[in-house]
Amino acid sequence: MITSESKIQVRYSETDMMGIVYHANYLPWLEIGRTNLLKENGLSYSEMEQSGILLPVVEIHVNYRRPATYDDEISIKTMIQERSLARVRLDYELRKDEEVIATGHSVHAFMNRSGQPIKAPRRFLEMFNSAFE
Repeated sequence: MITSESKIQVRYSETDMMGIVYHANYLPWLEIGRTNLLKENGLSYSEMEQSGILLPVVEIHVNYRRPATYDDEISIKTMIQERSLARVRLDYELRKDEEVIATGHSVHAFMNRSGQPIKAPRRFLEMFNSAFE
């Protein structure tokens, strides 16, 4: 398994009139976790895109358990739990203190700039091989 942990502080602009983080604002938090996991493992979105490899979201799901509010510190645990050649699924666990406030997952396909599916890049496969052997 490949894991990463990121921390964010809830900004006032992310909350609604009830003082709770608006549900759509969780999606950028998942992106923070995803990009940090890749970066920590020697892959950056910008380098992949510059080399013509895109990683669009093809599925996303969030299960909201407890609210987050202004100024909360949120820990985002991001995990890749299985090896894949053309798609990658990332699982997320968001915590406030020790309490899980949301879980979710996203699925991403490897594509070229023409929108055609491609195999995962060599560096991505090397990351998988070292983590799953």
